[in-house]
Amino acid sequence: MTIAEEFRSRNFSIYGQWTGVLCIILCFALGIANIFHFNLVILFSVLCIVSAFVLIFIEIPLLLRICPTSSKFDALIRRVTTNYIRAGVYLAMSAIQWISIVAKPTSLIAAAVLLMLAAVFYALAGLKGQGFVGSKTLGGQGVAQMIV
Repeated sequence: MTIAEEFRSRNFSIYGQWTGVLCIILCFALGIANIFHFNLVILFSVLCIVSAFVLIFIEIPLLLRICPTSSKFDALIRRVTTNYIRAGVYLAMSAIQWISIVAKPTSLIAAAVLLMLAAVFYALAGLKGQGFVGSKTLGGQGVAQMIV
């Protein structure tokens, strides 16, 4: 299945996964860009960067096999399997970035919005009864098993 076919499938979990990939890029970039503030924004910037690294392992399952991580971390990431759990994770990360407005309104708001959009996609997939379907491009549906 190509990327175009995946988007035409109207499966909201695919939309959520690709929005998650955009979140990884945006969280990493905005976390670094805002880390140079000299107030409480530094804390939220670090949390944004940490969120990006956690999302990499959630959204690209192939990396759990390639990168050396602890068994506890692997078990934690493997628990994030259903659409509702993914929506909750994204909602929590979004809430953290929304709270950053208290310290100072920065571009971290863009990360909060995109994280919330991914949470909405995963929640819609859950509400519509669509099972989680991983993108083949990102290492889902047997790609990780073919390598090992």
